[in-house]
Amino acid sequence: MTRHAGQEGFPLARWVNVERLPQGRGAVTVEASPAECAALAADFGIPGIRDLVGRFTIEGPTSRLTVTGAVEALVTQVCTVSLEPFEAPVHEPVEVVFTDTDRLAGTEAEEADIPDPLVGGRIDFGALTAEFLALGLDPYPRKPGITFEPVVAGDDAGPLDGLRKLRDGGA
Repeated sequence: MTRHAGQEGFPLARWVNVERLPQGRGAVTVEASPAECAALAADFGIPGIRDLVGRFTIEGPTSRLTVTGAVEALVTQVCTVSLEPFEAPVHEPVEVVFTDTDRLAGTEAEEADIPDPLVGGRIDFGALTAEFLALGLDPYPRKPGITFEPVVAGDDAGPLDGLRKLRDGGA
């Protein structure tokens, strides 16, 4: 079972009460511990994550709170061509709008691009860090210097070449 942000037991949680920020402004830095990085790597199905940091700036009233910043980490992924593990940096920009009301919940507009709701006046910046790290991961990682070379069995070999030979009585 995959754990999700906001659920108990999620590997990276840093709740901040944004209603207590001075004049709707603030900054939050999330630095994941080695244990949190290992747990996230296991959740993401990759060999490793280290030096995971989320840096965020918060501006505006709770009726429309804007969080900007970036998530950075060094991740170990497996090359989809050579199947070798390799390290690569991730830098993912963040821009999310939160609101203190979820006015469109349960309506057809719920799937629209609307602000995320605040949960009890708080934001889980750990979950936000993990979410944007996941967005920054290459879904088809390729080790630097590795190229994909398709295998061709002949000049005119195609995906149905074997069937064509069988049909034509060839071996």
